[in-house]
Amino acid sequence: MENQDESLVALQELIEVVAKLRSPDGGCPWDLAQTAQTLIPYVIEEAYEVVDAIKGGDSAAIAEELGDLLLQVVLQAQIASESGEFSLKEITQGISQKLIRRHPHVFGDVSVASVDEVRQNWEQIKAAEKGEAFADSQKLSAKLARYGRTLPPLTAAMKISQKAAAIGFEWENIQGVWDKFDEELGEFQQALAEETPERQQAELGDLLFAVIQLARWHNLDPSAALQGTNQRFVQRLEKMEAAVDRPLSDYSLDELETLWQQAKAQLAKEQ
Repeated sequence: MENQDESLVALQELIEVVAKLRSPDGGCPWDLAQTAQTLIPYVIEEAYEVVDAIKGGDSAAIAEELGDLLLQVVLQAQIASESGEFSLKEITQGISQKLIRRHPHVFGDVSVASVDEVRQNWEQIKAAEKGEAFADSQKLSAKLARYGRTLPPLTAAMKISQKAAAIGFEWENIQGVWDKFDEELGEFQQALAEETPERQQAELGDLLFAVIQLARWHNLDPSAALQGTNQRFVQRLEKMEAAVDRPLSDYSLDELETLWQQAKAQLAKEQ
């Protein structure tokens, strides 16, 4: 109980700190300027930083990043409470009640024999909570719409295509996927030359979706692939900056290309 009490005291301190930051009387101008909408990028960023810390396995970093994510929850609650929408109390009570409702095999007298049964019960209870017929909630289009709304775009695209393929909506072979990629590439090029920015963006989305299908057919993770590319790009820039004594902006394009190739070769030797 002592540890639980200490945790509650620490949480209350955070709540009071955030309330002070949001106070019109001596608060922080930046925090006061924020809204639930303006904080959306920070919620996403902090969630990704938690994932990165967990992957790194550094306990101190994980604790720090979880704190940053918790701050976003408390900030959202503070902003909502100021307009009388809801508070941290409603958030915490709501999730506790939801967990109890959706785990009748733990908090009730329901018996389950497998993880699949747990998942099915969860989905049935969830549908009932939302006033949906269970059958409607299990329709493929309803599931895919949720993925599109709630997951990062690359992850959502992979999940949507996997679920569609599972019901047989799939190419017969990899050549069909490559043909689709070529088709979408041509349409994107045509849109860039002739169409509106809205059509160009739509065709870019179709092209990216086709690339993800290629990744799926080859059992590759497009999110991990892009993350790796981002990391390599930054690592090469670090090598370039370490090799020169002036800002990179002082060099010509040809000089930058030479530095880039040297950094690429150096990193390849180190790996």
